[in-house]
This record gives sequence, structure tokens and C-alpha cells, in this order.
Amino acid sequence: MTPYPLGLQLDGLRVLVVGGGTVATRRVPALLDAGADLVLVSPHITPALQSHVDAGRLTWLARRFEPGDLDGAWLVHVAVDDPEAAARVSQAAAERRIFCVRADDRHAATAWTPAVTRHGPVTVAVLGGGDPVRAVAVRDTIAEEHAGTAVDAVAVPDDAGPGRVALVGSGPGDPELITVRGRRLLAAADVVVVDRLAAELLLDELRPGVELVDASKIPYGRSVAQEEINRVLVDRARAGKFVVRLKGGDPFVFGRGGEEVQACAEAGVPVVVVPGISSSIAVPSAAGIPVTHRGVAHEFTVVSGHLPPGHPESLVDWPALARLRGTLCVLMGLKNLPAIAAVLQEHGRAPDTPVAVVQEGTMRDQRTVRATLSTVADAVKEAALRPPVVIVVGPVVDALG
Repeated sequence: MTPYPLGLQLDGLRVLVVGGGTVATRRVPALLDAGADLVLVSPHITPALQSHVDAGRLTWLARRFEPGDLDGAWLVHVAVDDPEAAARVSQAAAERRIFCVRADDRHAATAWTPAVTRHGPVTVAVLGGGDPVRAVAVRDTIAEEHAGTAVDAVAVPDDAGPGRVALVGSGPGDPELITVRGRRLLAAADVVVVDRLAAELLLDELRPGVELVDASKIPYGRSVAQEEINRVLVDRARAGKFVVRLKGGDPFVFGRGGEEVQACAEAGVPVVVVPGISSSIAVPSAAGIPVTHRGVAHEFTVVSGHLPPGHPESLVDWPALARLRGTLCVLMGLKNLPAIAAVLQEHGRAPDTPVAVVQEGTMRDQRTVRATLSTVADAVKEAALRPPVVIVVGPVVDALG
């Protein structure tokens, strides 16, 4: 059978995904990036998918599939490992003449997902005649040639061997902001342990058979304990797998990468750290805000705002920060923003100090709210911003007009 290749324009069109596990976690980001009106049907979903539901990016029906779920759909992805359940979905789709992708049995499907590589506006999709391994091999060759690198020079990296762990920072969210080395290691992974804030579109490029472990931490919601993440890294490496811990931003900037390195070292597991672009710098830049600017700011400070000022476990000296003249970047501080703004004013920052709050920087849904220290809490509430955000305090907010 020779498939007929198409590029589907899904913007605003209903797409149904049946299943809420790791396969759905891999497929959903690309569908959202295509602008699909996404409906997810599953009794249970991963924390990563839950974060999309919480952000209003998709609709979740917390139950098993019903044929009526296909009403109005243009495409359905079946992401369950139960062949009988998958067959019921694809049969219902066939009766309605809706193309159906099946993760469990591509030969029983009416549509295939290709191996994909993205380079700016160019998307290369490869179908391997039903062999996903062949498709990925061809895809990788094209990707390497497109990057201007000899194929044989980028085979498997030396530090991607069995029994090893790589901590890879993927940057603030845009998949093109991961480093070349990080992308090469990810392409060689046997196991990927992924954060909620990692560049999710990269998951669509993983090799077939890669084990995906969702290690999402939803603010004030579902989360995976750090001890469990450490255990998974060590366990899979000891089983002879090459494990990539894919993290948002940089692994060592509020990413608990140090704890993961310590856990691997104590277990005798070799580990390599690949730096990533920190959201504390990249997100303000994406919003047109330089964290330093000649004649405006000669310093910038990055702090965590996940604990409010005055909390007994907080290590941040907020009164000292209020006395600084440079730029203050606060990560994970949305919930505590009213208290942060108040304490900065209390200890010396002027009420009219410019503030910018950038939601989902570098991504499709990036939004920026500009205000002052005295008005930012109300402005953010009115705008209904949601995590993740980066808060920028200082005159650099208005430096470029």
C-alpha cells in the first residue's frame, strides 16, 4: 500500500484524541501547535496533559470513548494500548468517514503519523512504508543535512551510551531554542523523563519505542515527587538504558538538576549536563525587554517566588532586593505577586517602578501585561494570567519603548 501524503490544515477544526497516557502526551503538542480544537477522551490523563486542560488549550472528557464523541471531528488519534477498544474507535470513525490514526496498529489505521523534523517554517514529514524505524532514520538524515552537518559526524554522541543519564535543558518552550548538543542526545535516548515546562514539540520527534516518563509538576496541583524522578533516572540507567532528563529552561536554574546529579553520582551512574537557555533571560527578550541596558541597568537578579516574602523556608532577602537599582526577574511568583510587590515597595522600590509579567514566553500563547509595582497585582488579576510567567521589575521594562 502506498500512502497519499497530505499536510492537514487543522486550525479551528475538531480533532479527537482517545487515550490519556504517554502516547497522547507525545501527540497532543503537535496538534495544539497546528491550532486544532482538541478534545481528549480518557478516564485518566497524565500531569502534562492535565496542564493543557488547566490552561484551557483542550477539552477533557473524563470517561471512556463513546461513538458520539466523533460528531463534528475531522480527525481522530487513538492512543490506547487495548486493541479491542482501539478497534471500536476506528470502526466508529470509518462509519463516519473520519480518518483515524492508531498507535497500537498502524496497519489497521486509515492515517499514519510521519516522522517529523521542523526547521522554522519548514516541516519535513517522512513515511517509511509502515516501518517507523526506517522513517526515523530517513528523517534524521534529512535533519542533519539541513543543519549543514555531515551525517557520519553526528552518529551517536560519545556521552549517549547505555547506563548513562543526560540532563538536557530545552529552553523556555520554543523547540528551536534547544541546543544542538541537547537535540542530538535527545535523538539517541532510550528513555525520556520530561518536565511540564520542557519544549513539548520535541516529543513528536522521538524514536519509536522510546519510553516516555511524565515527571510534570503542576503548580499547586498534581506532581511527581523528586525522589521518584531520581529513582527512575537511576533505575533505567542501571537497566542499561540511555536516559535523557528533558527539562525546561536550564537544568540548574530552579530546575533541581543538582539534586538529580547527586542522586546519579551516589548510585554510580555517569551523568552529563547540557545547559539550556534560562527563561529568566529568554522570556523577557521574547517580550522585547532587555534584562540589562546601557545607562538603565548594570545588574539583574533572578529569584524564585514560589514562597511568599516572610515565609520561614524562603531564602530570598526581599528587603535587600528592594534596595537594588537593577533588574529583578522573578520565576514561579504569580501566586505571590501581590505580596512581592508590596514588600518591594515597603522597603524602597518606588510604586511607579515599571513591571512586566510575561506568560508562556516564546510560545504561541505568549502574553505580556505591563503595569507598575503599585498596579501590577490588579492588572494581572484582570488579565487572568496563568503559570508559567516571568515577572520583570525595573526601568528596563520601558527601555525600548
